Amino acid sequence: MSLPIYHHPSLTVLIDDSDSFLKSLSFQLDPSLASKAFHDTRTAIEWLDQQGPRDGPHDGKLHASFDTYPNSHDECNVALDIEQIHHISFQRKRFMTPSVLVVDYSMPQMNGVQLCEALRHLPCKKILFTGVADEKVAVDAFNRGLIDRYIKKSDDDALDKLEIEIVALQREYFAARTDPLRDMLTLHNYSFVDDPAFAALVRVLLKEHRIVEHYVYSNPAGILMYDADGQAQLMVVETETSMNSHYEIACDNDAPQSLLEALRERCIIPWFREGDGMYSTAFASGWHKYIAPAQVCRGAQNYYWALFKLAPGELAEPASSFADFLREREPAL
Repeated sequence: MSLPIYHHPSLTVLIDDSDSFLKSLSFQLDPSLASKAFHDTRTAIEWLDQQGPRDGPHDGKLHASFDTYPNSHDECNVALDIEQIHHISFQRKRFMTPSVLVVDYSMPQMNGVQLCEALRHLPCKKILFTGVADEKVAVDAFNRGLIDRYIKKSDDDALDKLEIEIVALQREYFAARTDPLRDMLTLHNYSFVDDPAFAALVRVLLKEHRIVEHYVYSNPAGILMYDADGQAQLMVVETETSMNSHYEIACDNDAPQSLLEALRERCIIPWFREGDGMYSTAFASGWHKYIAPAQVCRGAQNYYWALFKLAPGELAEPASSFADFLREREPAL
């Protein structure tokens, strides 16, 4: 499985005509699955349409530029400002992105299938969660592409199933949002986003460090990660080619011999955050502060990597934390 170019906590939208059921379900769901509930289908549709895709520099979408000259539009060159990706983490409203809808079937204004059909233009994943609709209705809706999952309320483990499917569909949502950019990234210095071995490594790190959101980072190439409290870490990723470039630059800048040997032997990952990143004389006596032990992921090629904790102020803007988002929402729940 490939690595999503970015992923952050998002919103599960619950739609059921029973207000008491919605309150009970919202209370029982895992707190990490932030939710918003509607007992009126028209109000839900209006709100979801307002959250729909918008064009603009701060809409959470990634914008590519197109250079058609001297070719036709079908042969144009496409460029992406990769910094846009991690800038999503500076947007406070990112956690309000509706990624999964959980919809009741039997409702007075329109049934759940009709509601999903009315919202099929939105990228949200959809779960039909009902005690009424039979298997035939669900299969037909699934085959028509109106729903992505079907769960019976009457099942003994219905809540557990629902939480598992919400998490799975949130992953699918972000995969669908980012997959079109994958080929573009792999043509540059980001082949790791399409390497199953590297994706497996990142999933382990996300779990070990309790990471809730991550973004492909541009300079240096890697993955920017945040835990729920907003503590940021940067996973710097190097290849044989980029490590050779580090060594050559270090040689050209008369770096200390000990640093040259460490680079040549692939023992360290450097990240000089001051100046222009060159191995200047100013770093000669303290270069150990700017490196971390290298670890290797053996995939389609060798990826050398290390984790660097980021201090407040090291990023261009502060990122609001998911924990703060959940605390702010507590009175509304």
